[in-house]
This record gives sequence, C-alpha cells and structure tokens, in this order.
Amino acid sequence: MNYHKNMELPEKYKQEMAALLKEDLDDYLKAMEQKSFSCIRVNTLKISVEEFLKISPFELTPVPWCSEGFYVSSEERPGTHPYYYAGLYYIQEPSAMAPAAVLDIEEGDIVLDTCAAPGGKSTALAAKLNGTGLIVSNDISASRQNATVKNMERFGCDNSYVIAEDLNRLKDRFPAFFDKILVDAPCSGEGMFRKEPSLITSWLEKDSSFYAPLQKEILKNAWTMLKPGGKLVYSTCTFAAKEDEAVIEDLMNSFDDVLLEPSPLSCHFEKGAKEGFEACMRLYPHKLDGEGHFVALLRKKGMAEKKTASVSVKTVRHAGFEEFMKLIRDERNSSYEMIGDRIFRLPDIPFDTHGIRTLRSGLLMGTVKKDRFEPSAALALSLKAEQFTNVLNLAADDIRCEKYLRGETIRDENTKDGWVLVCTDGQPLGFGKCSSHSIKNKLEKGYRKL
Repeated sequence: MNYHKNMELPEKYKQEMAALLKEDLDDYLKAMEQKSFSCIRVNTLKISVEEFLKISPFELTPVPWCSEGFYVSSEERPGTHPYYYAGLYYIQEPSAMAPAAVLDIEEGDIVLDTCAAPGGKSTALAAKLNGTGLIVSNDISASRQNATVKNMERFGCDNSYVIAEDLNRLKDRFPAFFDKILVDAPCSGEGMFRKEPSLITSWLEKDSSFYAPLQKEILKNAWTMLKPGGKLVYSTCTFAAKEDEAVIEDLMNSFDDVLLEPSPLSCHFEKGAKEGFEACMRLYPHKLDGEGHFVALLRKKGMAEKKTASVSVKTVRHAGFEEFMKLIRDERNSSYEMIGDRIFRLPDIPFDTHGIRTLRSGLLMGTVKKDRFEPSAALALSLKAEQFTNVLNLAADDIRCEKYLRGETIRDENTKDGWVLVCTDGQPLGFGKCSSHSIKNKLEKGYRKL
C-alpha cells in the first residue's frame, strides 16, 4: 500500500473535479491521501480460483467486480513468489480489472485488445476464452509489446497473436472481423494520480485536449473492425468527461449502429456523468477500494454468422523437434511453422499477419540449433505437468526452486537423464537437461528471478 499525505494536485484539476463531484469533492480529496491497493488476478487457464485459494500463500480478500481478483495484504510480495513465475496469477490494480470483467467473452470468440501493452487485460481476455477462439493483442509500440509477449507466455496462452500496428492500417485489413474488442485507450491518467503521482506532471503537459481526438480516432477504427452483433468495451483511467462520455457520444454521432448497454457489474460502480449515458460506469477511489476508471459497454446492431475456419495443417520436419515432441502427451492435430531458427505452434483460427509487425505468432515451441531442438520457457508454461514424461516437482519453499528460478544448476537423485520439466507444486516453471542427477538450467534469462 502507498500513502500520499502530501500530494499536491493542480488547482485546475481540483476545480474540474469540484464541478464533477460537487459535494463529494472533500471525500475524494481525503481518499487521495489514503492507501492504494495491491491485487492479484488468478489465471484460470492454469488453476481454478477454488484450487488456488487452497494453496494460496497470501491473505486474500475478493475484488467485488472480478471473480478471479483478490486484494493482497500490504505485507505480501506476490511478485517474488514461485507461483508468480509459474503464471498462476497476474498482479493488477483492482479497478483495472473492470474493463475485461465487463466484456463478456464467449468460448470460440475472435477477440482484439487494441491498446494491449503491457498485456494485463489481454491475459484476462485469454483466460475467458479458455484455450478456444483467438486473441489478437495489439499496441502501436513494438517495444512495449515485449512485455505483452512475456505476460501472455507466462499465462500459458497459445491461441494468440501479439502485434504492433496502427489501427488505421488494421481497420482496412480486418473490417467486421472481431466478435469482441477491448479499447483501453491512452488517456490523461487522472484516475492513477494516487498510485502514480508522477502522472500529475504528465497531466500538466498533456491534458484531455491532447488525448480526446486520439481516443475518438482509436474508437472509430475499432468499431469498424467489430462484427455486427459484437460487443466492445471502451475504458480509460481518467475522470475527464471529454475523454469518457464525450468520446462515446462522438462514436454514436459517427455511426448509426451503436448501442450503449448496461452491465451486470454496474451495481459496483457509479453511473455515467452525462444525461443519456447513465449506463457508463465510473470508478472513484472514494467510492470503492481501487483507483479511478471509466468503462462503457457497447454493442453493434445486427447479427453476424459464426464462421468455422478450415485450417490446413502445416508440419515442420526437423529430427530434433520431432524427437522432443515424443516427450509430450498432446492429442491435438496442431499446425507448426518455422520462422528463422524458431518453431511456432499456430492458433487454430488463421490470422493474416502478412505486412503486419508481429512479435509473436501463436506459441514459441523452441529454437533449432543445427540438428538439436531447444524447447522454450513459453512451451513449458503452456503445459500441464502430467503432459510431460520426465518431471521434477519442487515445493515452493524448496531451496532448489529458488536456485532454479535464478538460473542455477540443481540436483535431484530421482530424475532421469534427458529433458525434464521443472515444476513447483505441480505447476511448470521451465525446462532443464538432466545428466547423472545434475540438472542444467535451461530457463531463459527473461523468465528468471532477478
């Protein structure tokens, strides 16, 4: 928890909040001096909430609007626990869980996260898909998308593409293509002042007048890519109506097929701040245990047919890869592609990435080194322990677990020679190579504990 007793809010900002909140202004200002909250969101791709609660090393309190979300005690350090490296949860601010929670994903959906980096909301959407359908995680910044790649891989997501493109280009390539879209737009960040006071300086340089035109363009482009009957969530972490309700209004004035819908989760939040936009949801730090957010659920009129794409299965012929795959129990008829010296397992639903800056296509299986194949941490994190033939299962408090996560060689007298899947409490962490009970660490640096 962070406390900001001496936070200096700009006078112009306080005047704007006074006009918005009226008699609630004092409560808001008092809340800004109070604690911010730390939370985790359980990864249901790997473990059910019920099972995680049985093994949780933390004191947890549920987040009311997210069934997988839990407040963590201020004394806890969830980012250092082996379960974090196994991808059992994502560390996320509680209000930031709301946009993905509001977007009701169905299994088999084709989903777009438009402004995805660093990938927290993409992991939530992927968990809702439960290994089905397709999620495309996009952000205009390729460098920021590196974090999205790592987070998606740690979560075990293998039905995804991570790309870095301008939506102005994507809208022409994929009109009416996606069933569900999340637009968590770049904004002035007013709702995060308490948690990240440095954003106040940014606000003084770029306020709503800078962001609103960009948000309107992003939302219109996203709307073009939404199928008839599809749903879209627009969200920001700011309170400014120019970046929130006014952006929705601009979309409605630009298209005649926009419906603003109520959400079952709206009971946890305040109504929209403009007449006719009461179905919008406003999250205020003086009204709930979280930071500031705005969320709106939209539906496109009409109905699109669900199409089943026929995929031609591709195979990769490499002796080392084929030999390694015999160690995995997997009955799926998957499609593989070699790009450079790396082998990828492609999602079942095709997505044309030609000419698109693509950071990850499906699941990185590993790297080919002449006649050898080196499996990736991403592959390990996508598996269940029972799928691999040679497993070393370490308790979370076993010192060897800590050593493995730090990249060290470990020993085990019962592990057979060859590739071994190293797990903690039954959850994969990565691979090692065993020889005479000594397990050489094969966990890539980006997945190690620093």
